[in-house]
Amino acid sequence: MSMDGPVSVARSLGGGTPGAERGGVPVFELDGLSVDYGSFRAVEDIDLAIGANEITAFIGPSGCGKTTVLRCLNRMNDLIPSARVHGAVRYHGVDLYGPRIDPVEVRRRMGMVFQKPNPFPKSIYENVAFGPRVTGHQGNLDELVEHSLRRAALWDEVKDKLRQSAYALSGGQQQRLCIARAIATNPDVVLMDEPCSALDPIATLRIEELMIELKQDYTIIIVTHNMQQAARVSDRTAFFTVDIKETGARTGRLVEFDDTGKIFTKPSQRATEDYITGRFG
Repeated sequence: MSMDGPVSVARSLGGGTPGAERGGVPVFELDGLSVDYGSFRAVEDIDLAIGANEITAFIGPSGCGKTTVLRCLNRMNDLIPSARVHGAVRYHGVDLYGPRIDPVEVRRRMGMVFQKPNPFPKSIYENVAFGPRVTGHQGNLDELVEHSLRRAALWDEVKDKLRQSAYALSGGQQQRLCIARAIATNPDVVLMDEPCSALDPIATLRIEELMIELKQDYTIIIVTHNMQQAARVSDRTAFFTVDIKETGARTGRLVEFDDTGKIFTKPSQRATEDYITGRFG
């Protein structure tokens, strides 16, 4: 993702040490972010700054653009031919949509965990080892796989069956495997899109506990429809809503972004209070 050819990626991104920006430059700064899918404007004029080693939750009704904004952070929207991103998305002060930025390197730095567990049709070991192999990991792969599985609180459950299919795991175990796979490439940020929506309450609790542990080393951003989950795990919460145009088009916008405690107890916007208390959405 070098901005000037094959020079140091870390230098061109202003570092890359997780937590280095605590109290300083935010990990992400969104300035006037808007996203179009063809002629449809999905989100409009988003301003947001996300701090290091925090869990930031995106909440709001369906169709308000939470996932669209999340996918802007690792340039996943590039994979949609009709998508157009306007405004600025800065990562450690560097414009992620600058002309010399390599989107593949962007995605390496942003681990992604999806709504439904999606292990590869491979063994447990190969699921974790796949990313490091692709990115040219030179160290001891066995140690890296074990470390990643330990970080995902899964090692003790799978250490004797690493060569078995990942599909043999339970849904909650598969999601933790996907988290291990995401952190195996040593990202700076972990993006989670509804990571617990397909899981039972016990598996959900394990994932939430894991997120709280992982924020010591990673910046975590989670999209969730579960407001109780946002209140339990996040440090800061962004509430999005939907504006309905005269044409009937629905465009997402950011209403409020603040400390989670304030969002859930004393929001500054009436729309936020109405959503939190169930009066709409």
